[in-house]
Amino acid sequence: MFLINDVSRTVNLSQKRIREYEKEGFIKPRREQRTNNRIYSAFEVAQIQRINHLIHERGFTLACLRNLLVMAPCWNVFACPERASCAAYQEPHRRCYDIREQAATLCPGPCAHCAIYLARGVQAEAVLEPVGNSPMSREA
Repeated sequence: MFLINDVSRTVNLSQKRIREYEKEGFIKPRREQRTNNRIYSAFEVAQIQRINHLIHERGFTLACLRNLLVMAPCWNVFACPERASCAAYQEPHRRCYDIREQAATLCPGPCAHCAIYLARGVQAEAVLEPVGNSPMSREA
């Protein structure tokens, strides 16, 4: 378990940025009962690293990342190296946290602290507009 200053050094992000990821609903660290300090597991540190990669290396906006978490399978979002042997990979149209109730998945962390699970209440937005509704077709 790590405190935010340790995580900040490990992932090379400011503490403010890490708290922003929490505010956006991408991570949910535990709180130390006595001091209310954020406490991060190795699982959450890995999620922070992946979220940071998607935003700063792949160019995802926060809204786009939120939509991705709702629409894409966990093994794709988190680039799971062992996905082929995971129950979530075998059923790509079901949410990993639903599958985990009946079968073991290879995810090392608890669902309640996973970005996919935390985004479960977000309404997916259409990525592409239907033909005939685009601004280009209205101008013609």
